[in-house]
Amino acid sequence: MDQRRAVHGRNTGPVSLYGEFTLTANRKVRCAVSLTEKDLIVQRLSSSPVGRNKVVLSLKDCIGCRAYRGDDTADPAAYLTIFFYPLKRRWMSSGVSRQRAEQCFRLTGLQDPRANLEEAEKWARAVRERSARQQYLRDGVMMSALSRPSRMMLLVNPQSGKGQALTLYNNHIQHMLNEAGVTHTLVITAAAALRGPVAVPGQGPHSLCDLREEVLLFLAEINSPLVKHMEDMNWRQNHARELVKEADLSQWDALVIMSGDGLLYEVINGLLDRPDWEEAVRTPLGILPGGSGNAMAASIHHYSGAPPVFSEELLLSCGFLLCQRLVTRMDLVSVHLSSSPRLFSFLSLAWGFVADVDIESEKYRHAGAARFTVGTLVRLASLRVYRGTLSYLPVAEDDGEEDNPPLHHQAPPSRDPPCQNSFHNSCHSNNSLKVRKAESTPSRSTTKAPSGPLDSLLLPLDQPLPGDWVVVPEEDFVLVLAMYQSNLAEDLLASPDSTPDDGFIHLFYVTGGISRAALLKLFLAMEKGLHLASSCQHLVHAKVRALRLEPSSPKGVITVDGEVVEYGPLQAEVHRGLARLITG
Repeated sequence: MDQRRAVHGRNTGPVSLYGEFTLTANRKVRCAVSLTEKDLIVQRLSSSPVGRNKVVLSLKDCIGCRAYRGDDTADPAAYLTIFFYPLKRRWMSSGVSRQRAEQCFRLTGLQDPRANLEEAEKWARAVRERSARQQYLRDGVMMSALSRPSRMMLLVNPQSGKGQALTLYNNHIQHMLNEAGVTHTLVITAAAALRGPVAVPGQGPHSLCDLREEVLLFLAEINSPLVKHMEDMNWRQNHARELVKEADLSQWDALVIMSGDGLLYEVINGLLDRPDWEEAVRTPLGILPGGSGNAMAASIHHYSGAPPVFSEELLLSCGFLLCQRLVTRMDLVSVHLSSSPRLFSFLSLAWGFVADVDIESEKYRHAGAARFTVGTLVRLASLRVYRGTLSYLPVAEDDGEEDNPPLHHQAPPSRDPPCQNSFHNSCHSNNSLKVRKAESTPSRSTTKAPSGPLDSLLLPLDQPLPGDWVVVPEEDFVLVLAMYQSNLAEDLLASPDSTPDDGFIHLFYVTGGISRAALLKLFLAMEKGLHLASSCQHLVHAKVRALRLEPSSPKGVITVDGEVVEYGPLQAEVHRGLARLITG
């Protein structure tokens, strides 16, 4: 069966494995299957011209494979299924997006069922090894990766965005993680539901009780073992933050959030509120879009270099990148408020127009990402100007990237005997996770030190700034926006030059005097990241290490990662590469 022919596929490199198998779906169709270092080549054996029946699939697009026996014990055949998510052209519109492609083969070369299965497993191992090598190599640098098999905690907010996160999980993500051999623990959070009733299209406002019943019904429909635990589930404010603060993180290789950006904000601040925060904050974090803005998910997609996609196409892209399991550093920004505890931000800080639109558009949440378009038009009709003082510490010209080298790849450790061919998925209620908490891990010290890194660039808010800080001469602002990721929403590329670990706060502000038409034009340009080239005299951009904002307008809204925080003076400092992010 494996003839290891010394042939070369066209532009694909030498063939390392060769076999002739039938298709699982149609046993009359026989294929010649070749595996090179970079590709899987499938050629139907027929009288048709070669080009029409030949498929070349890049191993960079492979997320997993499976070798197994069928249910019929009398059938000696073994089966090999390989899962790909290549970029393909859309049927009904221009552009490309990730689309699922499954290759299923039936191996019947021998009468011995065990020998056929061994042959299928040999192919599965070879595909996994070559696929991993293709994924780890990024621009000539070997990237860090999660261990395989991987264990992930997947936190889902069922009420984020249009309230479809659980359905999207069941339709897409559960299958993708199974195909990639990722064991995951599903945790349903309810922080968003506690903000108040949420309108659902075609239905009335949903209370927390309504949401609970919906979740129970959904879990019953998918026959989830989580149903029997839901009756005692304690739905409370900041549930995700408390969970990660107390959990024994050694049970998982990564924490994955399927929601909007607010749930990731909770998780990050929970990690930095732990006594072992230095280790906990290095837990790799993944994000799957399930909310309205999905800025972090859109940023991760942008970093992959793929063309922009939206909605479920963005979910498939982020699911694919999550299954790649490549890890990079991510900057976090510490934010000091006048009387509230310090908090940590991964995405943005906003005052003025952007913050107003974000919060005031909550009433249009049922419209999904379109809520921001509606909110923008409403706020443009009644444009506000805010007064205050903005100061910042600019990035020095000699600030380079030598102090933050990329995470280099290490061979993923193998904890257990390989079980790559089995599909394992576990669902737990929030209460069931109480079995193993962080208190089982011995404390390093009896004296609790302040959580989080020290802020070396900031003085107390009531003290004057050092001389190397820049004080913006204008005092009238339409908006102030600090970004540390590329996207402000799925369709807003607000900071196209941002990378997860560049060590910069990208500070944008728009001064008073701009017309409504000019501001609208600015946001339209931002959809493609072209606003900096718009020559708008009211728009200023600077790369900074720290900033201070002192509003003098009596009323206003300030948001951090889309969450409303105390209105008043604040200051922030970037901490380069503090966290870890799964970027694929």
